[in-house]
Amino acid sequence: MPKKIGMVIVNYNDFENTNRLINNIKNYKCLDDIVIVDNNSTDDSFKKLKKVEKENITIIKNNSRKYSSGLNIGAQFLVKKLGKCNIIFSNSDIIIKKEKDLINLSENITEDIVVVGPTIDEHGILNRGWHLPTVNQEILFNIPLLSRYFKKKYLLYKDSDYQKATTLVDVVSGCFFMVDSEFLKKVDYFDEKTLLYYEEQILAEKVKQAKKRECINNKIIIYHDHSVTIDKSIKRIEKQRILKESQRYYIKTYKKANIIQILLLYITDYLYRSVLYIRYLIRK
Repeated sequence: MPKKIGMVIVNYNDFENTNRLINNIKNYKCLDDIVIVDNNSTDDSFKKLKKVEKENITIIKNNSRKYSSGLNIGAQFLVKKLGKCNIIFSNSDIIIKKEKDLINLSENITEDIVVVGPTIDEHGILNRGWHLPTVNQEILFNIPLLSRYFKKKYLLYKDSDYQKATTLVDVVSGCFFMVDSEFLKKVDYFDEKTLLYYEEQILAEKVKQAKKRECINNKIIIYHDHSVTIDKSIKRIEKQRILKESQRYYIKTYKKANIIQILLLYITDYLYRSVLYIRYLIRK
């Protein structure tokens, strides 16, 4: 008998996109339950979302803005209601074109493969997972002007790696992915020490430690209006600050970085944000 499928959508000041996604999936029979967690929105998102609540769509208010907290609240609700299931975690700015794609993703979950992602189309650019970086590589990603070069060199897999139906990867994109609920419970869900970003890499570290795997289904394409949700609420420099706070927590806790590496991370982060600020002033 196929596992039940639940879906968690985290909303923050983004009712329009969340409502679009709800309308996109509300009649999908493969979804046994849909949970929308409002992450303490400062607008009237929660009030509007409550109006679309019905038997298989639950709206929950989270008093925290932490993204991982929202994921956990939704996941724990589904585990309590559905028992063993496969859980889809989705940003609000996602478009799904075929219900069957969700069923096929669920079929990719096995005893060994506990996290599955589709190919993500972000305005024509394909996001298909990446390698887990080393601490030194994380430092290189902070170097102004060279960040994109190093990310392309060390993070991405080759296009030739995606020729089969599925591809094993270290990390799948956090904007839309599926996780086996039993595995998620065993690793104590998502780490709530970060406000935003690095959730997928921290989960990948837990997958690796448990000697399990993640994979991409190359035949399934999900569409992502990349950064629409975040950029509505957070300016780029502030977004960068939050990103780097999560990066530092990640390398300290999960990569066991030494003092020199942490110092280099601070220095390169400062340089990177200085360049962003100078660009901002020039454009202004």
